Amino acid sequence: MKKVSVPSLMLMIILVAFPQISETIYTPSLPDISKALNVSSNATQLTLSIYFAGFALGVFCWGWLSDIIGRRPAMLWGIVTYGVGSLLCFMANSIELLFISRFLQAFGASTGSVVTQTILRESVDGHKRHVMFAQISAVIAFTPAVGPLVGGWVDQTFGFKAVFFTLVVMSIGIFVYTFTALPETKASSDTNNKISIFLVLKRIITDPKIIAFGLLIGGTNGILFSYYAEAPFIFIEYFKMSPGLFGFLGIVVALSSIIGANLSKRLLAVYIPEKIIYIGCLVMVVGAMILSAIVLTGTNPTVFYAAAILVAIFILLLGIGIALPNCLSLALVNFQDVVGTAGALFSLGYYLLVTLIIWGMSQLHTGSLIIMPLYFLALVVIMVITSRIFIYKAKY
Repeated sequence: MKKVSVPSLMLMIILVAFPQISETIYTPSLPDISKALNVSSNATQLTLSIYFAGFALGVFCWGWLSDIIGRRPAMLWGIVTYGVGSLLCFMANSIELLFISRFLQAFGASTGSVVTQTILRESVDGHKRHVMFAQISAVIAFTPAVGPLVGGWVDQTFGFKAVFFTLVVMSIGIFVYTFTALPETKASSDTNNKISIFLVLKRIITDPKIIAFGLLIGGTNGILFSYYAEAPFIFIEYFKMSPGLFGFLGIVVALSSIIGANLSKRLLAVYIPEKIIYIGCLVMVVGAMILSAIVLTGTNPTVFYAAAILVAIFILLLGIGIALPNCLSLALVNFQDVVGTAGALFSLGYYLLVTLIIWGMSQLHTGSLIIMPLYFLALVVIMVITSRIFIYKAKY
């Protein structure tokens, strides 16, 4: 049976973007949350890694369910779960309850990532799919910056509790839009619900290339969100910026990912996607090396010092913007027959890696500026080796 047409690009962007906004919107509030709940900064940073733990479990569950009950019901139920989790975050009066609420919030939000990617992968093929992922990546690269910008202003004006209430309101709006605009895109003739999860898992873990893509996608997202976890303590506490001003810094940083995604799209006219991924990884290494050098030679918390750090972060995230769209597009090209289940398992794996990387950042946090640059440098060196051996070189 013929599949229903893919939904509008705007709806796809919103559904992929809202989980990222939810992850970063309260990062300017992390110091305030530490004080209000009387816990350490390491504990508040754990709310970010817990978010991705819930996200990892969620992408598996919603991706698998979307093969059974359909893409539309899986998306709607996920958004409802996300709304409930956001409400509990607003009501939380202890760090333990905030941990649980963030886990539930992320579990629901993950449907926006995995189900939307499944819709795109089953509806668009070849070069057009690469271009569409680059277009979406260029737009959603801005969404992590929208979070701190909005969250910083709301926190400074109304307090950190109002930040979580904003997410409750957002969940209602997204549910209404999705309910009215999202059609069912899974063909009624699909038989993926009869596919064994274990057989699909075996195919994945015995494919070195998809493992490499998982390492790259998980690694780049881990770096991105580890930055958002560590940055408030660098710029708000060390450089004494207000939460509102810190939110504006996110826009500057997000431009790097947007420019990188657009470069990735343009490079498709010249290079194969595998080479573009390798180029992006090399740019990441350069950015991490410059960042480490700047922090090692810096002294006082001056405006020039803060600007230099932002420039290095810009270069690092530029590389992520170049590499990531092609990784997402190519990862499951050999799994089109089981794209929903494969997408669920694949996403589970790389989001567990994201969780591990963010947890590592929270454990290494000491207040020293050099920890983050050296941590990122180690990660990007691993990624450039992985992309060279298992993706670019393997192509030939």
